[in-house]
Amino acid sequence: MPIIKSAKKAARQAEKRTEHNVEIKKAIKAALKVFKANPTAENLSKAQSEYDKAVKKDLLKKNTASRRKAALAKIAKASGTKPAAAKKAAPKAAAKPAAKKATTKKATTAKKPAAKKPAAK
Repeated sequence: MPIIKSAKKAARQAEKRTEHNVEIKKAIKAALKVFKANPTAENLSKAQSEYDKAVKKDLLKKNTASRRKAALAKIAKASGTKPAAAKKAAPKAAAKPAAKKATTKKATTAKKPAAKKPAAK
């Protein structure tokens, strides 16, 4: 048992983090089990989403999740399942070029010189 106050707090934090990480891992395992039992596009998306969440929470490394997601996609392809199209990616890609055009227009317009202020007496 820790004696110092900061060590006690660190122990409490580690316990909470461990519980949280276990929950995330259980969610990944459950999504994998559902996907392997019924490899559909929706189940593939849910399983891949769980991996993305684990990366976001720093539970898994990015490349580890990428490798596992690729393995899931390979299973889906072998079963004849077509992955769902990314709906969120298209609007973001379309919005970025429009923002660039707007900034270039602002840069090309010339500003009027500032009016001179009368001298104070």
